[in-house]
Amino acid sequence: MIRIDVFRNKDGKISEYRVCGHSGTAERGRDIVCAGISSLAQTALLGLGEHLHRDMDYSVDPSGDLHMKLRGEPDDLTQAVLETMHLGFAEISEANPDAVRIMVHRR
Repeated sequence: MIRIDVFRNKDGKISEYRVCGHSGTAERGRDIVCAGISSLAQTALLGLGEHLHRDMDYSVDPSGDLHMKLRGEPDDLTQAVLETMHLGFAEISEANPDAVRIMVHRR
């Protein structure tokens, strides 16, 4: 199962996310659920870093787990990227509830 942790600050804005695990819906390298989740997570990371030039800490380990945490407070453009990512996660999770679980945490 893919586990997605989305962390929201006291204002309800996404400030951090973590994606780990594999969906198990197909063999590794052919799993469209994993590919969709990975694409959303990585594209958000690239958009924040390369396009918006946001300051953040992130890691991607060899197993494919990804973690991103903003260093500052999220602004409207940052939220647009992160909320769009979250919407994509939710759509994939809704279509594949046994393969993807999203947990939202408030901090």
